[in-house]
Amino acid sequence: MIRRLAVPLAGGAAALVPAAEPVRLLAVSDERDPALEHAVNRERIGRLDGILGCGDLEPAYLCFLADAFTAPLALVRGNHDRGVAWDESSAQIAAPLDGRAESLRGIDFIGLSWPGRREGHAARDELAAWRQAIGAWLRAVLRGGRPRIVISHVPPRGHGDVATDHYHAGFAGYAWLCRRLRPLLWLHGHTPPATGAGWRGRLGPTTLVNVTGAVLIELRPAGVTIADK
Repeated sequence: MIRRLAVPLAGGAAALVPAAEPVRLLAVSDERDPALEHAVNRERIGRLDGILGCGDLEPAYLCFLADAFTAPLALVRGNHDRGVAWDESSAQIAAPLDGRAESLRGIDFIGLSWPGRREGHAARDELAAWRQAIGAWLRAVLRGGRPRIVISHVPPRGHGDVATDHYHAGFAGYAWLCRRLRPLLWLHGHTPPATGAGWRGRLGPTTLVNVTGAVLIELRPAGVTIADK
């Protein structure tokens, strides 16, 4: 079953989204969700405004989802996103965000790919994550606003960590960035949900979501929601 999450919008963001036409996003990472292989399940999901890839899924699969739903694709790369499939994907797939800001129906978002090298055994690089975080913060300040959504492969430190596995822990720089940007949503993968306290959490006003597999997200004006599953 595809997990679902309803997110209320308030303030200026609510004015961008009519109640009858919520912003509908499918966020995916790490593992293919078998339900999405079947046309009947995709038809039940219905219209999507975007596919958000949070890393460690093959380019061909991401292109399949974008084509099947006729939706734009935005993505970040994970620690396993390397090799021939990625080398040959540049003509077919969107470029990873890597700190760039994008917008879907007026909702701004940024992305943070795996910050260390990917060749061989992809190395964790805390310093590179800090450089990403500081760069994203400076760009947000220069743009005079802040993104409503952040997508990354790795979670912020302390939110989705695997306690017994440093490689699958979050980055401290991301937690710093989250506290300063205060986005509505932070979407990530990398961490197996079964090893944590759940697939959703909070950091200040931000809802953090482990989208490993797939999560259908609806952004609606406050007071108009769908049921979480």
